[in-house]
Amino acid sequence: MKATRNFRRPRVLIVGCGDVGMRCVPLLQRAHVFALTSHAERSAELRAAGVSPLVGDLDERRSLKRLAGLAPTVLHLAPPQKTGDDDRRTRALLSALAMRRARAVSGSTHGTRATIAPVGRLRRARASWAQARPLPEPADIVPDGLRRAAASRAPLRFVYASTTGVYGDCGGAWIDETRVTEPANARAKRRVSAEQQLRRATARGSIAASIARIPGIYAANRLPLARLEKRTPALVDADDVYTNHIHADDLAAILVRLATHGRPARVIHASDDSSLKMGEYFDLVADAFGLARAPRITRAQAEEQIEPTLLSFMRESRRLVNRRLKEELGVRLRYPSVEDFLREAARAGEVSKDAP
Repeated sequence: MKATRNFRRPRVLIVGCGDVGMRCVPLLQRAHVFALTSHAERSAELRAAGVSPLVGDLDERRSLKRLAGLAPTVLHLAPPQKTGDDDRRTRALLSALAMRRARAVSGSTHGTRATIAPVGRLRRARASWAQARPLPEPADIVPDGLRRAAASRAPLRFVYASTTGVYGDCGGAWIDETRVTEPANARAKRRVSAEQQLRRATARGSIAASIARIPGIYAANRLPLARLEKRTPALVDADDVYTNHIHADDLAAILVRLATHGRPARVIHASDDSSLKMGEYFDLVADAFGLARAPRITRAQAEEQIEPTLLSFMRESRRLVNRRLKEELGVRLRYPSVEDFLREAARAGEVSKDAP
């Protein structure tokens, strides 16, 4: 009986099921959630959360064979590899998922051969995606049996967690999703590569990908408390940069919403309403938890004192317009601003130091 219930439940695959992915799981209550992990030791943790673990590595294509045809909805939350300008991991994932249609038309798990949809029907299905019709809520996604019969007619639903770093430095300007990408480092170039791969796959009709461009993620376990205790400097106001933020719980809700209501090839800013400079953010956290504020230094001093990764964030300034998030997806943020979260977290005492 349990096997029959699992067979009929809608299936969702999470690739890169870290902190944010685990926050997505409870929001997919009626789905059978699979998670690709490269760490076999995480299998027990994933099972305890109600997730079916699949051990595989995006850097090892042979380990991804089981992903083909596994689920009609994919949340791709894994970062690119650490070198090069091309995102080879997304390329490997798309290659593995490309086997889905071949399997769909070869028959169901019971060995019966599926009927191949007429060409006209395929064209109509693709046209419906081009018109960006919203998908149903997760609980109403069609059961597995019906989905297999329709697998050759509907593109795989795909949500990608990208980054706002693809814009590069915008000089503190307010920008929306139509801003041209100008990645300033290899890390951001790999994200642009991933987005381009997904757009091309969507244009071919093999997937219907929605893209969330994500700023700095924070939560009770993701605050810069350790950085403040180490007295890591921030920039003086005249040299400081605007940063953008999203709470991890709000981000998880946005990603799940995109899986059902996101438009194909559409970009959404997964950002809250905050308009803060980096130093202001550090000051808010310090004040909320009774820590000394970060010392301030000039940009010239920062070039000499700050480690390269952190310094790269201090070179980019932008403010994100999140109108699409609210008007197209209908998202209502639990934490519209960093201050809203900090007030609640300080009262509850739910904080922990960030990783060193």
